[in-house]
Amino acid sequence: MESNFVDYVKIMCRSGKGGKGSMHLKHVKYNPNGGPDGGDGGKGGSIYLRGNHNYWTLLHLKYERHIFAGHGGNGGKDKCHGTDGKDVYIDVPCGTVVYNAETGKYICDVTYDGQEVLLLKGGRGGLGNFQFRSATNQAPRYAQPGEPMQEMTIILELKLLADVGLVGFPNAGKSTLVSALSNAKPKIANYPFTTMEPSLGIVGYREGKSFVMADIPGIIEGASEGKGLGLRFLRHIERNSLLLFMVPGDTDDIKREYEILLNELAQFNPEMLDKHRVLAVTKCDLLDEELIGMLRETLPGDLPVVFISAVTGYGLEELKDVLWRELNAESNKLQALTAEDSLVHRDKDMTRFAEELADEGEDEDIEYVDGEDIEDLDDFEYEEEEEGDA
Repeated sequence: MESNFVDYVKIMCRSGKGGKGSMHLKHVKYNPNGGPDGGDGGKGGSIYLRGNHNYWTLLHLKYERHIFAGHGGNGGKDKCHGTDGKDVYIDVPCGTVVYNAETGKYICDVTYDGQEVLLLKGGRGGLGNFQFRSATNQAPRYAQPGEPMQEMTIILELKLLADVGLVGFPNAGKSTLVSALSNAKPKIANYPFTTMEPSLGIVGYREGKSFVMADIPGIIEGASEGKGLGLRFLRHIERNSLLLFMVPGDTDDIKREYEILLNELAQFNPEMLDKHRVLAVTKCDLLDEELIGMLRETLPGDLPVVFISAVTGYGLEELKDVLWRELNAESNKLQALTAEDSLVHRDKDMTRFAEELADEGEDEDIEYVDGEDIEDLDDFEYEEEEEGDA
């Protein structure tokens, strides 16, 4: 069965070219020397990215191989302006990162609902000969062409936006916890890699407060090197404010498993170690209070530890209290505001990132289809027409 969760798409985009300006001299019976009256060309359509909270995957773009904006219309006689090309808006879920597919260069980030980012600008329309009339040149016989269209192949990658991200080995009880704390219903079964795609759940807290929890497929040792499913989905916890590590209580060495998980995150992205962390020891319905006390002494002391059982509800209220306290800690808020999106600096599977441009305003990755990169319409070659054409 085909999954409805799509977090990676590749699309070729092209903006519209500007319309040509008209070269026209007015010759009518009642005004034989009417002079130039060629209108301007219309501007080409632009392509925008727009955040839309109604989408949570890129499934609606999976089969959109090409997205083209409309071309600007040519100018006409009697100073008629060409029609403007239609703009195109690409709606994406919040948390989408955009890269140039050919160079791997980071382009932009769409993080909130309604955010609009200009991806490719449409070409400006050329000026008609009416715009070039002067006292010394009363019958100009030239007009400007429109600016060329721009073309670029982009990659859209989705990274889930959530407050708490769950990190654990397969069958650690992540999906069971999400189903116990929220209305989300992820698949739960007694075999590894039950969760094949990330899911989000809204966890209710006291006084109508809530936070979002993200469940991702289990991580195994070597996931950062491509083993298992972890590497594909690790990026979905890069934007989480808090990481909840989950290790079953019947594990031989809880501290060792926690350190393996921590090492996989460090190998994938060292900056993830700067996030606040909480350790939850799951399946504690199999343990008695004496054994829990003995295990607590062997666990790391540099992070909060909570013993829980999602089946019986043991420790869940304490866990929510700890998560809420860590989410609202001043140091965590400061880290979330100042942390740079580290995916920008990572090598992606499709290519390697190009070196950052000294001037971020340069459009080195945009291909101009109809001509050279022309900075201003004044640099255009004029188009001359025969007077008999007028």
